[in-house]
Amino acid sequence: MLSIQTNYASMVAQNNFNTNSDFQTKTIGRITSGYKINSSADDSAGLVAANLERSQVAELTQGVSNAQTAVSNLQVIDGGLNNISLILDRLKTLATAGDTTQGNAEYKDLLGEIDRQATNIGLGSASTLAAQTVYIGGSSATETVDFTAGSKVDSASLGLSTDLTATQSTVIANINSAITTLGTTQGVVGSGENKLNYAIQLANSQITNISAAESDIRDADMAKEAANLTKAQVLQQASVAAMAQANTAPQAVLALLKS
Repeated sequence: MLSIQTNYASMVAQNNFNTNSDFQTKTIGRITSGYKINSSADDSAGLVAANLERSQVAELTQGVSNAQTAVSNLQVIDGGLNNISLILDRLKTLATAGDTTQGNAEYKDLLGEIDRQATNIGLGSASTLAAQTVYIGGSSATETVDFTAGSKVDSASLGLSTDLTATQSTVIANINSAITTLGTTQGVVGSGENKLNYAIQLANSQITNISAAESDIRDADMAKEAANLTKAQVLQQASVAAMAQANTAPQAVLALLKS
């Protein structure tokens, strides 16, 4: 049937043109953004899953930062403990020399330095030993360094003699005991550093794997989208050509009227 009121062929061509135009627009959006999900309408279920994984990555990333800060703090403490250990070596030398006249002044000065460094690293006589909890994230969200398992490291807490006038064997025995006490605290700090470093390694591994899972859901396959763009362009050009052909069909009616 020939009709000039309703051009069905042109309407079909227009619908297909609009469909192809929408397909091309979405494909260009994916190519330019790098994402295959650019709105909730693209994949609502996938968007929820991808957002949950992105949230986990954000949590773990901050957790790694928290743990790295805690490790840095422990390294500062560790450095102070190592200095105190070196001072104890010097005290042992002074005590072993047995020259109380010359060595006593330096011995007392070094006790003061032990107290100063102990205070600076938060393990002095007025310090409060407590457990330090670090939030890292994941299913086991926190890691704890329990300083109460160690000891304060000021001279009094280490049980050091106040000077060299005491019996030489007593002074040396006190220094040996102080070295043991200090070693216990160093063990707490070293163990804490190791635990946090292992936690950082695990969190970084989780960040990598969760990011990969999010990428599978959210990121566009650029090779596929490039092929889709070519397809969309060809279909759109074909739709335009078909519309042009369909729009000329009613002109055939004129030939009937002329006859």
